Amino acid sequence: MEAAKIYFIVFGALTIVGGIVGYVKAGSAASIIAGSITGVLLLVAAFLLPEHRMVGLATALIISLLLAAQFIPKLLRTGRVMPAGIMSLLSVIGIIVVIVAWVKK
Repeated sequence: MEAAKIYFIVFGALTIVGGIVGYVKAGSAASIIAGSITGVLLLVAAFLLPEHRMVGLATALIISLLLAAQFIPKLLRTGRVMPAGIMSLLSVIGIIVVIVAWVKK
């Protein structure tokens, strides 16, 4: 469970930083708002682990699925590594981390 916690802390921090970068580079208020909200929720999910395992994993899974649903189509449409490729990869890894942690119980 410790590995999942570390992954979601890193994923959450990178998501927040990505939102800030999107705002600075493109002036995108949507980037900073969405990046901050999803990043904070990933951090909350991480800190819920392992004491509140199911809630933490469910939160991390939902956010990872939402981010994957946003960024994978964007990656397929644009082919751009930043931010769509990185966020797609991080989201898919997040989904896998949740599944592995759930199976390990």
